[in-house]
Amino acid sequence: MKVAYVDTSCLVALAFAETAAKKMARRLGGFDRLFSSNLLEAEFRSALAREGVSEDAGPLLAGITWIYPNRPLTPEFSRILVIGRHLKGADLWHLACALFLAPNTPELTFMTLDKRQEEVAKKLGFATGD
Repeated sequence: MKVAYVDTSCLVALAFAETAAKKMARRLGGFDRLFSSNLLEAEFRSALAREGVSEDAGPLLAGITWIYPNRPLTPEFSRILVIGRHLKGADLWHLACALFLAPNTPELTFMTLDKRQEEVAKKLGFATGD
């Protein structure tokens, strides 16, 4: 089964028909399951509102299985910050949720359009969308 963790940047690209949207749609369509932290929903809805887009976000969010960690992610944060000290808090959270889901990182592809976050994901051992 092919599974991926999806960062907010992927859905934003789709919603705003950015340059990477078609390629991203193809890539995401190649996975059996898509996962993300529910932080994605907040970030995604915020981006839509900020740009004055009133479209229903539901269809783009419908295919996501939400990750709700049942414990502090301190071990994941520590592991990530050893190699990615300059990450934004939201990027750190997304990577930590992906590690929580798949501590054996090669089992999961980390999908993002954020280059810094992608570099850290690769160093952690995740396959990426490149």
